[in-house]
Amino acid sequence: MRRGLRTLLGALGLAIVGITWYLTPAVSGIGITRLVLGLLAAMTLWFVWRWPQLEQQFTAAGEPGRDGGSAAPAPVATSSAPPDSASARGPRVFDLVVGFITNFLDTLGIGNFAPTTAALKFTRRIPDEDIPGTLNVGHALPVLTEALIFIAAIVVDPRLLIAMIGASILGAWLGAGVVARMPRRAIQVGMGVALAVAAVLFVASNLNWMPVGGSATSLPGTQFLVAVAGNFVLGALMTLGIGLYAPCLIMLSLLGLSPRAVFPIMMGSCAFLMPIGGLRFVRTRRYSAPVALGLAIGGPPAVLIAGYLIKEIPLVWLRWLVVCVVVYAAAMMLNSARRRRPETDGETLAVGARSARMGE
Repeated sequence: MRRGLRTLLGALGLAIVGITWYLTPAVSGIGITRLVLGLLAAMTLWFVWRWPQLEQQFTAAGEPGRDGGSAAPAPVATSSAPPDSASARGPRVFDLVVGFITNFLDTLGIGNFAPTTAALKFTRRIPDEDIPGTLNVGHALPVLTEALIFIAAIVVDPRLLIAMIGASILGAWLGAGVVARMPRRAIQVGMGVALAVAAVLFVASNLNWMPVGGSATSLPGTQFLVAVAGNFVLGALMTLGIGLYAPCLIMLSLLGLSPRAVFPIMMGSCAFLMPIGGLRFVRTRRYSAPVALGLAIGGPPAVLIAGYLIKEIPLVWLRWLVVCVVVYAAAMMLNSARRRRPETDGETLAVGARSARMGE
């Protein structure tokens, strides 16, 4: 990662924390909300420091990165030339635009994983197996921005909030390790199914079929445990490219929680799990650094605009357009998996060996 990009990423992290601190209404007292916001700010600054640091370590070691624009693996640098890591290249304008648009939509409640997956699949920007890692790394900073803006205003049981966030982080940590070692065909099938599920949820939302939820801001014993276990699974599925927002909203609404109280749980879960899970993909090189940089740089300005300036915007036709795009992308992904021959043992072993060598 070039010095200019590292500097820009660090400045963006500082700007996010500063702007959200200045514009977000003050939180009274020293409660759990203030603690969570402080941890989110610290996570933001840690992520914009740790991600470039890992890329620098791999570049210095001569380990190749994953480039966009080709379905073939990046070539390994030889001793006759300096390593040309894909992470040393900057993002394309396309990556910045996708980051801006999808995170604008995410802030308005449409989501960013499914539209980004569709955009990357349509353009064949990166190999399919690199999409989950790119989503988790690239969208981490915009989602942290969303959480810093919105999480302060809503009351929810602090025990439930902390338990749900902790479960999602653990699920993402374990899930990222599994997905980083999966062969391409398995990832294509998983993401195709994920896109199909997302399309069904979009349709249900458009037709007002989603559960309305209750009025509770906390859950009793058994329901509490079901919610925590469910969020662990959703955290793991996030690393495969399945968005957490809609499934988490459905689960907690069915358990009787107020949809308003679900919001800080969804935001906090994603904001904490994505940097943690994303950095596992960075370590195993199962992501595209240029594309992730484009999403990370293009996303936060869109979140700030949508969060602070856009009060209301008609979304009905946009939601149906997203349904059509996501359904088509799901069909493309599953068709790619059907047409591709299963990987040879040598290819699968090579992926596992690389992941084991470059994991922590």
